[in-house]
Amino acid sequence: MPTLSDLAVRHTALDDADLEWMHSLVSDWQLLADLSFADLILWIPLRDGNGWIAIAQMRPTTGPTVYHDDVVGTIIAKGERELIDTAWAERRICREGDPDWSSGVPVREETIPVRRADPGGSSSEPRYLGVIQRSTNLSSARTPSRLELTYLQSASDLAQMVAEGRFPFSGAEPILVRSPRVGDGLLRLDRAGRVTYASPNALSAYRRLGLTADLVGAELGRTTALLCYSDEPINENLMVVASGKEPRETEVEAGGTVVQLRAIPLVVGGGRIGALVLIRDVTELRRRERELMTKDATIREIHHRVKNNLQTVAALLRLQARRLRVPEGREALEEAVRRVGSIAIVHETLSHTPEEQVDFDDIADRVIAMASEVSAPEAQVVPHRVGSFGVLRSEIATPLAMVLTELLQNAVQHGLAHRPGRLQVKVCRSADRLDVIVSDDGAGLPEGFDLDASTSLGLQIVRTLVVGELSGRLSIEPREGGGTEVTVGIPLPPA
Repeated sequence: MPTLSDLAVRHTALDDADLEWMHSLVSDWQLLADLSFADLILWIPLRDGNGWIAIAQMRPTTGPTVYHDDVVGTIIAKGERELIDTAWAERRICREGDPDWSSGVPVREETIPVRRADPGGSSSEPRYLGVIQRSTNLSSARTPSRLELTYLQSASDLAQMVAEGRFPFSGAEPILVRSPRVGDGLLRLDRAGRVTYASPNALSAYRRLGLTADLVGAELGRTTALLCYSDEPINENLMVVASGKEPRETEVEAGGTVVQLRAIPLVVGGGRIGALVLIRDVTELRRRERELMTKDATIREIHHRVKNNLQTVAALLRLQARRLRVPEGREALEEAVRRVGSIAIVHETLSHTPEEQVDFDDIADRVIAMASEVSAPEAQVVPHRVGSFGVLRSEIATPLAMVLTELLQNAVQHGLAHRPGRLQVKVCRSADRLDVIVSDDGAGLPEGFDLDASTSLGLQIVRTLVVGELSGRLSIEPREGGGTEVTVGIPLPPA
């Protein structure tokens, strides 16, 4: 399905500022749909002025929908929807007298012109961008409750703000997906910040904060401050939100309960008539977030300790190697030190990341640097990397670091021993695969080389890790022009 921007650019004359206003409106008009118990469709005039195109649609979560199918992208001719044309021509909210039964259910139609606010306030000509069609399914109509009447009155005020260019709020911070919704809890305030209506969910949230008195008639800012800040300085942002003076969000906590508040000032006809405050109990959500933060910190601490332990093991092996007089034994211990060191590098990187994923380029560069250190001074081998590994999961990063260590060490000690040469690590990554080619222009493979029959401990480790642990493939072949080329291909799990 094409996006709002795609449809607007292709079919309408909206400029960048208009599109930004439309995106702000659509990101927050679920509020209007829920308060209205109605479907919303945003119609924009076509570039030639001979019709309309629907560029966005929203269904209510508080009532039955009218449009079960998507209408985004639908184009209608001018005159086909009289109510839309009237709202656009007369710049006013238009309501249909009798319900429309053409769809088989009674539907009340209403159209709201969408005006864009002038940030500087200097434009004498208002900028109108389109029309919102508001369609209410009346099939379950009954005598409305006090809550429903409050919703409808608030929806009427909000629709008037859309027509006057006062909603969405110009310059306000973007509304998050986790923000409170109408059904979470709703308070209606008057101009003085006193509560005139509290929905059952909103009242329950305040009861959990410790409120024992009636909330209706109370000054919300003062009441909330007494509940949550009795022994400490009052959060100034709380007073602004709880009074409904600015479109902001905040959280308050008392007695182990965390409540999120979002204020929507109601400004109609140039004056502030009150505000809506949406309430949501986020206690359980914040508890789980704290648990995740604690778990992440624990995992990072474990990786840090594993890294320290591995470095201690490497230091002990290095000390033992220095005491040995047998060259073969000393060389074997030094190889073990490098293997342990490559694993320690991965755990050190994991100890600094919040997730079990690492940027492997940094690890690869450090492993490559280790390989250059073990080369003979007269060889002057300086390995280099081409391409990027990107971010890899820890279960891939650890064995891959060991594989890279073994291949580079093998190339330096055998292919490029006591002779200058080139050693390259080439990386090719796709969405589901990672290919690594380690090539050198050294002495090449011995005659009759067979990977399966090789007794080299390093190659046995590489084959076990690549084939057995990473479910990949390994090939070692002579390099064109001399030297050796090792190819490692491993599948990557979906992101």
